[in-house]
Amino acid sequence: MTLPRPMTLLIGLAVLLALPFAVVSARQGIDGLDLVLATPTRFVHPEDGWASRALFVHMIAGAAVTVLALLQPVAAIRTRWPRVHRVSGRIVVGGALITAAGGLTYIARQGTVGGPGMSAGFALYGVLLGAAAVQTIRVARARDTARHRRWGLRLMWLAIGSWLYRVQYGLWYAATGGLASTEAFDGAFDRAMFVGFFLPQLLLLELYLRRRPAPSAEPS
Repeated sequence: MTLPRPMTLLIGLAVLLALPFAVVSARQGIDGLDLVLATPTRFVHPEDGWASRALFVHMIAGAAVTVLALLQPVAAIRTRWPRVHRVSGRIVVGGALITAAGGLTYIARQGTVGGPGMSAGFALYGVLLGAAAVQTIRVARARDTARHRRWGLRLMWLAIGSWLYRVQYGLWYAATGGLASTEAFDGAFDRAMFVGFFLPQLLLLELYLRRRPAPSAEPS
């Protein structure tokens, strides 16, 4: 699905804004893989090597996916450099699967700082991210271009979820000073954000896809 030009420009801006997050996330993940140097925090548990490494791999893969996924719907890239689109798309799919697996492994072994509600919401996010990645590549291999582009948009919005989570928190704190948010992540805003960083966007996307006529299928 080709995005309208204003949306393409918005995506370009989003890439620029997401880059600092991706760089920091990747750097922290790479540094953290050496568990000897890792500083124990409520997120990092050097005594549980599997969970900690899963988290750091999740951060590295997620950093790459955040930026590359934003570029996938851009028509100019897809039409002028189709090979770049295909190769980066495979990286996004593989990275999304690794990101999902890493996050789900960490949740299964350590849970989340916000308790069962956050763990359930974040686990749902991981499952949806992995499922969207599988579906995107599956319909692409079937040369079902219309469905591929729809699943690609779903994957894009899920892939940038971690970044949007931080953006939404930043905007909320800037606007309210942290109203209904606590260090234990048990405030009303915190609980809403258990799914608020990905579910509303997906629902709006589904409405958009249903209102927009599906393009005729064409070879990928």
